[in-house]
Amino acid sequence: MDEQRLIEIETKLAFQEDALRQLSDALAGQQQRVADLEVLCRQLAARLARMGDGADKGAAVDEVPPHY
Repeated sequence: MDEQRLIEIETKLAFQEDALRQLSDALAGQQQRVADLEVLCRQLAARLARMGDGADKGAAVDEVPPHY
């Protein structure tokens, strides 16, 4: 195999390895972000459920807010 061709292949391989590492890092970051958002969604759903429980205790659903 030609020396120059071998160098080109090694260079391409090095770039591909770097690209793969960057993609892996980005994916890991996205997975962490998704996990954080799932926790936040569960917390918000629980908060909405608690608010919904308190809304039925005398508050009129069709009542116009006082600023109107």
